[in-house]
Amino acid sequence: MVKEIKTDDYRIWYDSTIETVTCQGSFRLTGMQEYAPIVELLNEAATQESLQITLDVRDLEFLNSSGINVLSKFVINIRQQKTKQITVRGSDDIPWQEKSLRNLQRLMPSLQLEME
Repeated sequence: MVKEIKTDDYRIWYDSTIETVTCQGSFRLTGMQEYAPIVELLNEAATQESLQITLDVRDLEFLNSSGINVLSKFVINIRQQKTKQITVRGSDDIPWQEKSLRNLQRLMPSLQLEME
């Protein structure tokens, strides 16, 4: 199953066969209401039966504070399930990712962060 949201600015999809949420482009939405479809996709991915999920943001060039909030809530959702592990893949070439993705590890210390 692949669920996808695609706009002129960004693309996000969840592929259940590889248990991965992939984000590309720029998340410049204003407020949580505009992020609602993304939150719905992330929540759906989080409720799958798998024990492992990957969040791939290597091609997410921009993420505003509302977007960081959305990803933080996603990680907290995974943490609260207690049985699921998450791997976050980021890019050293995109300035916001190093600090922001490391902050996700504070929310869930067992989170695996892979920067490349």
